[in-house]
Amino acid sequence: MSVFSPMVAAGHEEVCFFHDPGTGLRAIVAVHSTRRGPGIGGVRIRDYGDDGEALTDVLRLSEAMSYKAACAGLPCGGAKAVVMGPFPADRAAGMHALAGCIERLGGRYIATEDMGMNESDIARLNDVTRFAVGRALADGGSGDPSPHTARGVVCGMRSALRSAGMSGDFQGLKVAVQGCGSVGLGVIERLLAGGAEVHASDIDVAAGESARRAGARIVPNDEILAADVDVLAPCGIGAVLNERSIPEIRARVIAGAANNQLAGAADAERLMERDIVYAPDFVINAGGLINVADEIDPAGYDGRRVAGRVANIEITLDRIFAEAGRTGKTSAAIALELAHSLIDS
Repeated sequence: MSVFSPMVAAGHEEVCFFHDPGTGLRAIVAVHSTRRGPGIGGVRIRDYGDDGEALTDVLRLSEAMSYKAACAGLPCGGAKAVVMGPFPADRAAGMHALAGCIERLGGRYIATEDMGMNESDIARLNDVTRFAVGRALADGGSGDPSPHTARGVVCGMRSALRSAGMSGDFQGLKVAVQGCGSVGLGVIERLLAGGAEVHASDIDVAAGESARRAGARIVPNDEILAADVDVLAPCGIGAVLNERSIPEIRARVIAGAANNQLAGAADAERLMERDIVYAPDFVINAGGLINVADEIDPAGYDGRRVAGRVANIEITLDRIFAEAGRTGKTSAAIALELAHSLIDS
């Protein structure tokens, strides 16, 4: 199989590898679709096992961004960048080099935050290119996108609970949250405020400690997926729902912020066979994208418009679950059909 086969099969428009000899920066940008507008997606900085792993990650993430934008009703497409760690020691120089790569794409890719990035990094990108969003509020941007992602996950969780025949009320609900980063912690805090009992895990000790201080019970990371809870919320790495983990899951609902939670398409069928309600990740975790994408609106950023679109995640999931129940298809299949119909319209 050609190295290009996965790109063609998924419908990617453009995939570029960048190397900056001066800083040692190595990055891949994948533009999946610009049919609804410029491809927007975060920059992920991560230590990959090899270049093939990085390529696979950026292809899957960029494709999901297209579907995320479409289901959220946004006037943009999907793209993503991955930087193969370690990042250059001179942070500013590395960001400026990355910005030069983004600038050469001429606006087909608009960068924002993802793993390993923050508002200060976006500001450094903006030193060189205007094609980066997610600036701090003080700089006229939309601010940290993670609270919006967390809020959208909680909204979507209510829909998933109803689909499972449960109350949308969090009082007394038992939830396991895997990943206590900025989004995961935001989900934890909102659930605790609603009266839920939260179990949490993270491979990062400091992140876990933040969750503990918020009121969550910390459990080992290798036990969280099989926790005896009502809801499992994957909020860390992807591909955690697979043929090995799914038989061990005791939750009735899966609703979390992680991207690409399913290791493969067959895993959606495995969840349905076990009568586990799954909230498709690219629908439920769209809050952050909704927030940063609003920066490119000709009328300027509007927080009220963002709040309305984030709240609509619950309505979109209601529609997806209803259609899945009517047709007997998985929620993942219905969400994908919806995304394709919106991209092609």
